[in-house]
Amino acid sequence: MDATHDSSTTVRVGLIGYGLAGSVFHAPLIAATEGLTLDTIVTSSPERQQQARAEFPDVRLVDSAYELWGRADELDLIVIASPNRSHVPLARAALEAGLPTVVDKPLAATAAEAEGLAALAESRGLLLSVFQNRRWDNDFRTLRKLLAEGALGEVQRFESRFERWRPQLKGGWRESGDPAEIGGLLYDLGSHLVDQALTLFGPVESVYAEADVRRPEARTDDDTFIALTHTGGVRSHLWMSATTAQLGPRFRVLGSESGYVKYGLDPQEAALRDGLRPGDPSAEWGAEPEGDWGRLGAGESPLTGGGTPVPTLHGDYPAYYADIAAALRDGTPPPVTAAEAAAALHVLEAARLSAAERRTVRIEVPA
Repeated sequence: MDATHDSSTTVRVGLIGYGLAGSVFHAPLIAATEGLTLDTIVTSSPERQQQARAEFPDVRLVDSAYELWGRADELDLIVIASPNRSHVPLARAALEAGLPTVVDKPLAATAAEAEGLAALAESRGLLLSVFQNRRWDNDFRTLRKLLAEGALGEVQRFESRFERWRPQLKGGWRESGDPAEIGGLLYDLGSHLVDQALTLFGPVESVYAEADVRRPEARTDDDTFIALTHTGGVRSHLWMSATTAQLGPRFRVLGSESGYVKYGLDPQEAALRDGLRPGDPSAEWGAEPEGDWGRLGAGESPLTGGGTPVPTLHGDYPAYYADIAAALRDGTPPPVTAAEAAAALHVLEAARLSAAERRTVRIEVPA
């Protein structure tokens, strides 16, 4: 199957997995994207099948991804939203079946695995992309605009946090201590934080990390910090935690002329969880109230009124799948490449090693 499609063709999507990622993010966004149609959902759970049937009555439901490979000529795109340990074998199977593929983050456990998938996709002339939706968060889009305008001067330090207060374990594979599950916050929230840092400030030459297991009976990291030194000189400090009793700013970005501080989270995940959908006339998608805007200034604290409020751009998760549709239709690059995912995994692997050995780890940056 060719990686591009006639502009009049609707892309038929097979979605593997209908847990949090599949039901809250992928399925609604796929269904809302012009040029894409949700054809098949794969889940073996009777409860999730019932949920999918209620939400998408016309979608075909199957128990196993293997049922998709025999119907490869009836599908145009595979989206993998299953548990992390299955990402690599399912992506390989989809590509070998001749199907363009989107994989939820993290693409793999190691950069080597990600690079292997990238090579397979390239050899077959197929799209392979990773769902890094946080590039389309409202605060990140606003920060990119400020940086493009030079509003901060020369950036010196980038501080970014995904912090939560969840003192009780929720259970499930994300909190498993089995390395094969690729659980823990380093590979969960860290995949987003590192991807954002690399997108903004480019390659990294050294990594220092601290990874702790704070909650009783926890089996994997739930309170982690990463310090990155970018080749361009910017230092990124990244926090991810489930044990933060007082939440810090989502972004604190310090430059030679000004700083930008933003509290709170992008509203899109909460909207999707509440059943709202892009295009719903009852709400302006991705909009944020003025009271939540970040502030730009120097010499004062934003918490005491310092700085100037900066209107937050709308969050735009739908843009990811719109770009996927365009890539399949026109052959343009995907919105997130497997090579970018591999670069982030190099950093995450270095962070894991740094935390384990309590030392700074250098990364070889290609010349």
